[in-house]
Amino acid sequence: MINEVIKKNGITYGVMIGIASALITATIYAVDLHLFTAWWVGLVGIAISLTISILLLSKTKKELNGVFPFKDAFTTYFIAAVIGILISTLFNILLFNVIDPGAKETVHELVIKYTVEMMQKFGSQASVINETIAKMKLNNPYSTFELLKGSAFAIVISSVFGLIFAAFFKSKSTQE
Repeated sequence: MINEVIKKNGITYGVMIGIASALITATIYAVDLHLFTAWWVGLVGIAISLTISILLLSKTKKELNGVFPFKDAFTTYFIAAVIGILISTLFNILLFNVIDPGAKETVHELVIKYTVEMMQKFGSQASVINETIAKMKLNNPYSTFELLKGSAFAIVISSVFGLIFAAFFKSKSTQE
């Protein structure tokens, strides 16, 4: 049975992470679709998510009076991460496949163009660039299936962060 504090905080902060991610995506969509290819936008999103996660773990540890075993710390983070990822993914599916399906095609073309520009900057051969373009055109990262697949990958990556955070935030053992 999961501790009520862990469950409540995990759900609350997970919703916060999901809403923050959806707001970032909506803002990018409203301001300029080219921002979907800006590396710094991704870093801002990750920084916001990690900041909320640190606040979550700090608050939960405090509410548990400092008794925060590794498993509980990981569980708290994992609940929040999964809920945040699912909300974000649901928003992206709605935005790119229901509300404005044309935007996913536009963003896909922008990503291909950005990839080509980066490959040219790094001196890739034309044949490699053409092969990359052909592979990218076969697959649209904003389709429902690809967004769901990406969310599974995001959960795995988040789990790694969760293990690191849990190790950092766990309560110190009394045998030290």
